[in-house]
Amino acid sequence: MQARPLAHAYFPLGPRYCRQTRRLSQRILQGLATTWLTIVPVIADAQSYPARPVRIVVAFSAGGTTDILARSIGQQLSERLKQPFVIENKPGAGGNIGTELVVRSAPDGYTLIVDSVGPIAVNPTLYKGLSYNPITDLIPIVQIADVPNVLVVHPSLGVKNFQELIAYAKANPGKLNYSSTGIGTSSHLSGFMLSKRAGIDAIHVPYKGADALNDLLSGRVQFMFATIPSVIQHIQAGRLIPIAVSSARRSRSLPEVPTVIENGLPGFEASSWFGFFAPKGTPEPVITQLNRTVNEILAVPAIENQMIREGADPVGGTPAGFGQFVLREYEKWMLVVRESGATPE
Repeated sequence: MQARPLAHAYFPLGPRYCRQTRRLSQRILQGLATTWLTIVPVIADAQSYPARPVRIVVAFSAGGTTDILARSIGQQLSERLKQPFVIENKPGAGGNIGTELVVRSAPDGYTLIVDSVGPIAVNPTLYKGLSYNPITDLIPIVQIADVPNVLVVHPSLGVKNFQELIAYAKANPGKLNYSSTGIGTSSHLSGFMLSKRAGIDAIHVPYKGADALNDLLSGRVQFMFATIPSVIQHIQAGRLIPIAVSSARRSRSLPEVPTVIENGLPGFEASSWFGFFAPKGTPEPVITQLNRTVNEILAVPAIENQMIREGADPVGGTPAGFGQFVLREYEKWMLVVRESGATPE
């Protein structure tokens, strides 16, 4: 019997197949090398993150609740991660301008945003034709705080609790005005939900920013849903009377104030909330590091107590947990916005 060539002894399919296999193997190795050349800098960069200053965008003006929380946590991040975390205010269009800026930024961990319920969960329904979707174009990192809206009334109205307000409104239909910080804001939609659920006829008066509170303090309007940090000093001074909070549970900042749910409107939940987000595509190690560090900051007793004194309930948690919460909020507010018929000013 004629002996097989040596090549066939070791490579049963023949030398041609062997050459093809070698060429295929070389292409695979070259592809893997290219992939690793792409991935390794990302991994190395994530491991050394942050290697330069980080920009934290706030989609609202300086001095508001979002800005205060961003600056407080940003300072702590600077101290712990040894790089400046610089706040940059980009207000406008109900938070859309600053939010879109971050959506369009490089996903490298050096541009972040502290955003809130409005731009993330309300605006996708309120503003028709947005060129981005914050639910899919941003990565949730960590929730900083839950900030319940508190229903406050001017002392001149003469009501001391929730039931008295509802009774007064029903006895005087169309005679009560409530202010908000703008159409489609949490402040406005909380007032709409109250009117709808309690069956009262009250007139909505939208403002831009702080003017809503100023007119409440002067007595030009009679009540308002406001974030606790924005009114807590006025409550303590007796200039406003708190009669209910809009969260599912009582706020640690105002533990003596009952919830709207406790006052007979089950399921009434309309809190403001705030958290860190990054552009889609930001490396997972960067997200993990930021999440871990912010959770550590929120767990410091002095910081936790300060936030509670100022009206914010610290939250923390995982990116996945925050993402699920954001999706639930989007679905809830989508229904409320549609029912209210609200359109941007």
